[in-house]
Amino acid sequence: MEKTLKELAQLVGGEVIGDGKVKIFGVAPIEEAQKGEITFVAHPRFLPKLKQTEASAVIVSPKVREADKPLLRVANPYLAFAKILEVYVHRPYESRGVDQRAWVSPTAKLGEKVSIYPFVYVGNHAEIGNRVTLFPGVFVGDNAFIGDDTLVYPNVCIYGGSRIGKRVTLHGGVIVGSDGFGFAKDGRRNVKIPQIGIVEIGDDVEIGANTTVDRAAMGKTVIKKGVIIDNLVQVAHSVIIGEDSIIVAQVGIAGSTKIGANVILAGQVGVVDHIEIGDNVMVGPQSGVVKDIPPNQVVTGTPPLPHKEQLRAVLTFPKLPEMWRKIGQLEAKVRTLEAGQNVRRKTFHQSLEDTHDPDQ
Repeated sequence: MEKTLKELAQLVGGEVIGDGKVKIFGVAPIEEAQKGEITFVAHPRFLPKLKQTEASAVIVSPKVREADKPLLRVANPYLAFAKILEVYVHRPYESRGVDQRAWVSPTAKLGEKVSIYPFVYVGNHAEIGNRVTLFPGVFVGDNAFIGDDTLVYPNVCIYGGSRIGKRVTLHGGVIVGSDGFGFAKDGRRNVKIPQIGIVEIGDDVEIGANTTVDRAAMGKTVIKKGVIIDNLVQVAHSVIIGEDSIIVAQVGIAGSTKIGANVILAGQVGVVDHIEIGDNVMVGPQSGVVKDIPPNQVVTGTPPLPHKEQLRAVLTFPKLPEMWRKIGQLEAKVRTLEAGQNVRRKTFHQSLEDTHDPDQ
């Protein structure tokens, strides 16, 4: 595909500095870009590479005013690069139909122009929307629903009753609708609590490889519109994740927790059950969330503290041994002073007694 730099600028709402007629045939990282390709600089530390790259044009922030090659200036270079990349990698959808080696229940409903690859299983009364792609090894249980234009990669398992929205992407190994971890103790014996709810995934959600989303014990586990979930994430039963939130790799969210809209949980965050995290909260990596977090907070640590407080605490940690030593020294001095004061008090009181001795 061929586009001029001016055409790309119109696509992303940017400003061209230099030759807007230069032709762009593709995109590449700044170190690898060649003539005919466009790249981007999202961080100031990469600015020195502007002089080294072979790219025909570079996407930059408004702070960059000139270079020895054409520039496309935008407020968010990374976002603009993503939009331009989509132009060059997008391919029109082509239906492959239903492979004869797939098994589709006679009671299932298939939309128009589906692509169902070999060794797919589609259960009874399942509904598959228009232009849905099911790659090899996908399992779709009874009464499951998959919305239009959804892409399901190999070896995804969608349990019965699960509901998947439109334009959803499920990467390889995703499990949707497995039983929640619900057990009650009868003495030493573990008694399983039947998990009779479902999972409901909204439109435009993307879920990374080998992530699991458990069905609710009763009711629904809900992942709302626009949520992005990374690889290797555990979403437990009855969790609700608000719109446009981002859940990074190896996060674990325990049951019945409510996550607000536009929340970011960084890598390896752990969240206990039955709490609420408000809208627009950002939780730093490896934090352990053990209580509610109000909206519009940036927190880190275990338990999470406001980020600036946590940074001050972290800076204090290396000084703790020396502080402990000095405290010990101060305590010893206080004990010495107190002992001296006690001796002086005794001497003083003895002097008073001697002064008032009637036998003298």
